[in-house]
Amino acid sequence: MSVRLLVAAVCLAFTALPAFAAPLELYGRLPNIEDVAISPDGGMVAMIYTNGEDRQIVLRNQADGKLSVLGVGPAKVRDLKWADGENLLVTTSTTALIMGLTGPAREYFQAFHYNVPEQRMKLLLRDAERALNTIQGPPVVRRVDGQPTVFLEGVRFVNNRGRTALFQVNLKTSRSKLVHEGYENTRDWLVGPDGEPLAESEYDADKARWTLKIKAPSGWRTVRVVEAANERPVLLGLGRDGQSVLVADSDEDQAVMREIAPADGVWGEPFSRLENGQPIFDPKTHALIGFRGLVGDESRHVFFDPESAKAWAKIVKAYPGDRVTLVAWSDDRSKVVALVDSPTEGPAYALVDFATHKGVWLGVKYENLKPADISPVRPVSFKAADGLPLTGYLTLPNGRAPKNLPLIVHPHGGPASRDTPGFDWWAQAMASRGYAVLQVNYRGSAGFGWNFMQAGFGQWGRKMQTDLSDGVRHLAAEGTIDPKRVCIVGASYGGYAALAGATLDPGVYRCAASIAGLSDLRRFVAWSKMGSGVEAQRYWSRFMGAQSQSDPVLQQISPALNVDKVAIPILLIHGKDDTVVPLEQSRLMETALKKAGKPVELVVMAGEDHWLSRGDTRLQMLNSVVAFVEQHNPPH
Repeated sequence: MSVRLLVAAVCLAFTALPAFAAPLELYGRLPNIEDVAISPDGGMVAMIYTNGEDRQIVLRNQADGKLSVLGVGPAKVRDLKWADGENLLVTTSTTALIMGLTGPAREYFQAFHYNVPEQRMKLLLRDAERALNTIQGPPVVRRVDGQPTVFLEGVRFVNNRGRTALFQVNLKTSRSKLVHEGYENTRDWLVGPDGEPLAESEYDADKARWTLKIKAPSGWRTVRVVEAANERPVLLGLGRDGQSVLVADSDEDQAVMREIAPADGVWGEPFSRLENGQPIFDPKTHALIGFRGLVGDESRHVFFDPESAKAWAKIVKAYPGDRVTLVAWSDDRSKVVALVDSPTEGPAYALVDFATHKGVWLGVKYENLKPADISPVRPVSFKAADGLPLTGYLTLPNGRAPKNLPLIVHPHGGPASRDTPGFDWWAQAMASRGYAVLQVNYRGSAGFGWNFMQAGFGQWGRKMQTDLSDGVRHLAAEGTIDPKRVCIVGASYGGYAALAGATLDPGVYRCAASIAGLSDLRRFVAWSKMGSGVEAQRYWSRFMGAQSQSDPVLQQISPALNVDKVAIPILLIHGKDDTVVPLEQSRLMETALKKAGKPVELVVMAGEDHWLSRGDTRLQMLNSVVAFVEQHNPPH
């Protein structure tokens, strides 16, 4: 791959470390480019750029190459979206506990409008009456009377109770107008191509009932009611004709799509999509034109239109051997931003211009990493003890033969998520220290079909856990790793798995590091019900196999309640602002271990959330983990 050029306004300076490995901050700080958006006319590109800690929004005029920089400091910028060539929508989030609202602290999202010529930033929904200035979903842009108009889902209060409401924002005045006030169970809306509300979904968590309504001349009309305790349909966008309502659904336990015509409200025949695939919408008409996702380990984009498929094939062909993912494109689709993940150079953003038949690099995600700093990743496959086929990825340290290596097992969160091939900053950082890193897509992981997902139900702390140690035994039998030199490091559910490795599956690991992990499942289920309701409790209970909060099984699979089995040192790391798994979970584990006289260390990260969104604390986490593992499982 050719040399990648970075569009940026800031240079970084790093302290030199021993020559055998890159400094950990090159992996552990925030990626230098987090996201890229291109304007509808293709004339402007916006990037979320960081110096590893603070963020900037870097704007580039494609005509003259002129750069402008909007400093946003430590703000957590989550998304960029152009309304037109002059107006950029910026979504941020903040962890907060709002006075007057019940429940624990939450992550609240806000939308801002930045006018490029005027260099003016304004918070949207700040003028909405009886409403929060926060949003419930990503901004939606439609053209109304020839002008780009923004639609936002917010929260409006009726009789002191918050309801999801749909607002329309005029970008010239930044004034908001209430379009529709939702009902008590309203979840979201679909705005039609003309800027009028087209569909509304509701979910009654107590009755586990999902309802779809279509806007008719006479008012809202119910067209579908589904009993759905867990896998309920999801309102996604406009269908293939640009007019119908697109819904993600399941048919005989297969993930499918359905389209509902507004005229008759008929529940359309299912059509297939890529397993766990994401829809691709036309940037101008907003109609569904394809899907993208992983098929096995292959990144695949499927388009209904042969010409679109042919154009995408040209982009993929331009980067042989790399994983290429669509990020954004202009309205006419002549300019495409793609994330190109090279197995030897790491991920970078490229801009492909079909009009000029040229591609240019916008910049790399981790700008100071060299090819020598990137370790090879290979797929692995093996069978669990009960015969279930499993897959995953093994990152191998550079410069070392794949024989008798020390190993770090690095389970993903979720648990209904998955590890993917390609560059993983955390796995790469640990491999740079001389460790092989194993990431297993254990049963219950998403993206491998319903039967595989279902195999994880009731297996939290049981076979989901031994799937990991079965992977260790597989690599040991191959001679790749030394089974006496294995540690486990994970975050969220992966953090739970690390603690379970020390308590429920002892004898496999020499040390365990849990980042934002669950430890007392009874307390966690009670807390999640308070914050997210019955719906969240159903999700956890499904995997935990518990019938209620008082089910004895929760005690059996809670690491904090089984510390007597711990025979290895444990590191706990937790963000103080975590709204997904509260800090209480790590404190409970620390207290239980200390009471039992077991070795434990707790690191609390000030101002950090569940997703390691801040550069300094993310690096603090990585430094702490590597120092801990090197102490208790030296790589050499």
